[in-house]
Amino acid sequence: MQHHPAWIIGGALNAAIAVGMAAASSHAPALQAASAYLPSAIAMHQLHALALIVVGLLLRDGSGNPWWRLAGAAFALGLLLFCFNLYARALWDFQALRGLVPAGGSCFMAGWVLVAWGAWRQASPRNRP
Repeated sequence: MQHHPAWIIGGALNAAIAVGMAAASSHAPALQAASAYLPSAIAMHQLHALALIVVGLLLRDGSGNPWWRLAGAAFALGLLLFCFNLYARALWDFQALRGLVPAGGSCFMAGWVLVAWGAWRQASPRNRP
């Protein structure tokens, strides 16, 4: 059985960061001011950290399903463009990449579609073309 611990490790570390951001946003006055968008960033971060772990678990069967690998990449890119972009705004008032936040959300959606597509393809008796 082939292991893909990088997705699981990345997901676990991102989950830890999300918990840290949730705690900081509750206790740090500077982050409390960013409350308009920070809860969304934290919620998406927590969910998609788990999604990375799911990708790692899906790939444990050794199939090397390319759709699931692409899903993991989409989730990771979404974390950067959406969550970390909003964190940078909250922590350092970094506004330069603000326009990429919707692209991050699109990456999250694409990741979930890729998980579904990969499962559908893998479930086919002939591995659908």
